[in-house]
Amino acid sequence: MRWLTGWCTGAPRPGAPAHEPPGAIAPIAARPLWSGPDPLWAVGDWRPEEIRLVTLRPGAPAVVTTGPAAPDPVEAGPAVLRLAVLGHCGATDAELAAGLAAARGGAVRHLTAWPGGYTAVLRSGTRSTVLLTDLAGARPVFHTPWGGGTAYATAALPLADLVGAPLDTGHLAARLACPEAPEALGTGTPYLGVQRVPPGHALGLRDGRPYLSGYDEPSSGGARGRGEAAAVGELTRALLESVRFRVRTSPAGAPGRARLGVDLSYGTASATVALLAAAVPLAAGGAAVPRQPGPPPGESEPVAGPAVEPTAAGRTGAVRTGAVKGSWARTAGRARTAPEPVAAVTSGETAAAGAPVPVPVPVPAADVPRLRHTVLAAGPDTLPYADLRTDPTAGRLTDEPGPELVAAAWAGARFEAGGTDHLTGYGARHVLDGHPARLADLVRAGRARELLSPVAALAGADRAAAGVLAGALRTPLTVVRAAHRLARSRWADALDDTAVKLTLRRTSDGGGTAGTRSADDLAWVVPGPAARWLSDEALSAVALRLRLAAREPAPGEHPGAHRARHALHRHARGFRTLVHATEQPGQRLHAPFLDNQVVRAARLLPDDVRLQPGARHALLRSVLAAGTGRTDLPPDWGHGPRPDRTAHARAGLRLAADGLAELFDAPLLAEAGLIDLPAVRTALTRATDPAAPLPPATLAGLADLVATELWLRRIRARRHGACWTGLPHPTRPALTPTRFP
Repeated sequence: MRWLTGWCTGAPRPGAPAHEPPGAIAPIAARPLWSGPDPLWAVGDWRPEEIRLVTLRPGAPAVVTTGPAAPDPVEAGPAVLRLAVLGHCGATDAELAAGLAAARGGAVRHLTAWPGGYTAVLRSGTRSTVLLTDLAGARPVFHTPWGGGTAYATAALPLADLVGAPLDTGHLAARLACPEAPEALGTGTPYLGVQRVPPGHALGLRDGRPYLSGYDEPSSGGARGRGEAAAVGELTRALLESVRFRVRTSPAGAPGRARLGVDLSYGTASATVALLAAAVPLAAGGAAVPRQPGPPPGESEPVAGPAVEPTAAGRTGAVRTGAVKGSWARTAGRARTAPEPVAAVTSGETAAAGAPVPVPVPVPAADVPRLRHTVLAAGPDTLPYADLRTDPTAGRLTDEPGPELVAAAWAGARFEAGGTDHLTGYGARHVLDGHPARLADLVRAGRARELLSPVAALAGADRAAAGVLAGALRTPLTVVRAAHRLARSRWADALDDTAVKLTLRRTSDGGGTAGTRSADDLAWVVPGPAARWLSDEALSAVALRLRLAAREPAPGEHPGAHRARHALHRHARGFRTLVHATEQPGQRLHAPFLDNQVVRAARLLPDDVRLQPGARHALLRSVLAAGTGRTDLPPDWGHGPRPDRTAHARAGLRLAADGLAELFDAPLLAEAGLIDLPAVRTALTRATDPAAPLPPATLAGLADLVATELWLRRIRARRHGACWTGLPHPTRPALTPTRFP
């Protein structure tokens, strides 16, 4: 796990806990980036090109350095500006310098508009620091009061280690009951006292006091003014930049591992990223340097002095310019290097009987010569819950819990076969698709006629699955009525209604037709699949959070845009957990769809475009046509059958039945008063029985519970203070239900 951390000291505040002096405490194995009373460290296996520092002194040009350097004690002055960019940032040195100069007036949004995924830290003088989160939430920032000031980090666990924070069982209950509702989650974390900066916000620290401000306010709906063509063009440009930058700056691969890898599964998003990456030539030697202005790769640049280039034999000679007769002639025997292959990985699936099943791939690798296709054989070791068959505490400890922990073995095998830089299609569905709640936004905007196409698609699906009556009559009436009800409902009333549903245990099991599930999603707040197994005390605590949030001002965006944005935030949190749990040493997992510029471009898509049947596949087809010239995709591209993940999950549950029984023999979730233990055991028994029918939401809810229990076991087995040196050894309180409000 890689993270950066620092603090901003100030005058002691009343009630602040007493701690050791800051000078006696430092992260273990950290690289100092800034020194002084308010330092900044980079901790973990950061690559040199992932750390870029910019310093601007009065009367001098900006100085840009790449890689960790010794902190300059002279630079700590009241008029000195400093910028640290950590991660994959596609800005040139000139753009970084210009961005820092523009930030002198207080503007920070432009610091988040460069390609790639990164975290920016801005220091003005000696007492003011600003940290910027991303729009999706895949690169969060956390903070907590400490030492009379505020400590911050890009991971919550080190801050909890620093202040000795206990676990917040109320927040864990909210994550299980309403995982997509910011009204229930707030800005808290699983650690009491450690706060999260919301996505799209900046954390300002002045004299040790934290201030939150939004640098990119979300719009209430799709931008209709620019039109569909302009929005699709902006999306194409943003996604092409994100993929090309990562490919061109990928370093040389480690021994036994390809330099660049991509996912090539049944999804059109991963296939799009794979095709875009295969169309970009890799730089020779794998030099991972930021892009610089000038000619594209492959063309020579004018330089001072005699220009030389390597010959086929490794010697150097004058560059052919045409100024001398014969200088354009090709050297005899000059070797033409073949393009470096890209490792495309497809995970095999397992049927209910345990036999492997073929996986439909949207783009055959044989059509793209650069793709070196690898199909991983499905086996018991790659099934979900595989970690439960051994020691549950032996897995990696992630910063936060998430259902991705139960499928870590399956994803880890895929990434292990990938490249040193591995590109995925994570986030495309939530960035591009139209959330069902956006139907209410169309009603609010007076565009109810545009509901015809998406509702007709739902009716057609239900007609094929449940009969003519359900498809032709029940589904349209149910969905349209739910859309109008959400468009008229007040936010505060919706929170109170959800609180009542939680208290009375009236939660949906995810069953019924596609129209029924879409109608259930047409609400301001929807309980999660694990809510039905929480204890009465936990549900009452979450209901109280919702009622208190109902007294706050209502959000300024429409309900559909609100729900879609927070669904994206939850998915980005899941990707971050997946990275912590499965990323191989020295490897980098990339999700270009979660980049700021791609998220901003996708916001320009009108709602009626998003809600069209097959909208995501049509958008990605347009991106491929513009980015790679690929126009030979079949008409039904992206509409093929998806693998049955239900059978995959149930097979893993059956093989891990003994481990599950041991895990929930005396679970920490029950010790904390979070779950109804008899109900959970009954649900696990039914899930491991191949003949017992299961509602669709049951598997998702069990994955949430099992992953949270695994995370609690690993957090308890961890040694306190493993992130810091110089910390005292506080008393660790027991995990009890008394922390509910």
